[in-house]
Amino acid sequence: MKVICAGFGKTGTKSLYAALHLLGYNTYDFLENATYLSEEWIKIFEHGWTTEDFRRMYKDVDAVTDYPAFYFWEEIHKAFPEAKVILMLREDEDAWCNSMEKQLRIMEGSFLLRLMQYLSPTARNTVAKVFPYLGSVVLGHTDSFHWKPFRWARINRELLKLKFRAHNAYVVQNVRPEKFLQFKCSDGWEPLCKFLDVAIPDETFPHENKSGEILQKLLETNPHLMKMKREVLMSSAIITLTTGIAGYFLFTRGPRNIYHSVTSWMKTLPEILHTRT
Repeated sequence: MKVICAGFGKTGTKSLYAALHLLGYNTYDFLENATYLSEEWIKIFEHGWTTEDFRRMYKDVDAVTDYPAFYFWEEIHKAFPEAKVILMLREDEDAWCNSMEKQLRIMEGSFLLRLMQYLSPTARNTVAKVFPYLGSVVLGHTDSFHWKPFRWARINRELLKLKFRAHNAYVVQNVRPEKFLQFKCSDGWEPLCKFLDVAIPDETFPHENKSGEILQKLLETNPHLMKMKREVLMSSAIITLTTGIAGYFLFTRGPRNIYHSVTSWMKTLPEILHTRT
């Protein structure tokens, strides 16, 4: 581990993630954490952790950004004391809170994301298990990531800002200055590359997730979400086909005939099995 991003989501973490990739760093963002390391994170949330847990989780990773790792930056830094820490900043708390609330609402409003919790085995066994802890542990906001049917989460803006303020202040006070960079995406490549001691790329500094539009882009390009989307489509097709077949038999034969067909088949089943043995 070389770089730990200690900044909250919606402070430019997706842009930093893209920038680190351009600089050649193998970087884990939320989706990598929630898919590759979901079991480890569930264990951390439910039972606690050791420094060795984080050392094992990130031994082959160069950099980490976004949820839930940013909240555990200090624990990761204990495992990798030579890593550098970057704290992403916004212009003020209200701007960050507005952006966070908008992102949560966009995610809540995605029918596909809601379906993934039920129809994608990958999403159900990884992302959907990690999500609830993000609200209760990281945001101090139990309702934030519980996507319950037919309702919107209650968002306490003042509590969010309190968490944001306390987290940032703690990072500033506890990272050694030579290992620490406070950074805004508007700063561009120069301070980041100087801090990391790497050459400045020819490409423009990335600007991802402007106005929260990253969700649609990820659904179209991210391999983890694309796999989950395919599983939703496959599960939907199977459900539709099964429902159609059941509906056809119900319509053409009626409940009574279906019942007699099933019971008749069940009566002959022992004879069939005996014949085969």
